[in-house]
Amino acid sequence: MTMSVTVEIAGQRYPIRSTLDPAYVVELAAYVDQKMRTAADAAPSSDTLGLAVLVALNIADEYFRARQQQSSADGEINERALRLERLVDDVLGSVDQRRTADSGV
Repeated sequence: MTMSVTVEIAGQRYPIRSTLDPAYVVELAAYVDQKMRTAADAAPSSDTLGLAVLVALNIADEYFRARQQQSSADGEINERALRLERLVDDVLGSVDQRRTADSGV
């Protein structure tokens, strides 16, 4: 269901229509607003559009880094799972060999 919520970013009010939870939209807007304030403090002579582009690049960088970090973590988990699988296979193979030896087969 589409909901409407009004948020404020960089002193401007924006009506946002979204299927997302309104509280989440407000949280996203607060995050972007904080990024805009930080960018404005770093480059006080920049216009709003220039600041918005800097903020968009900053958020894109955060996203790309988080995605890369997640990908690395996923790869590490897969590698550990493969090592555990090999270890279990080795143990099960040893158990089967003992059973075969004990049964005299």
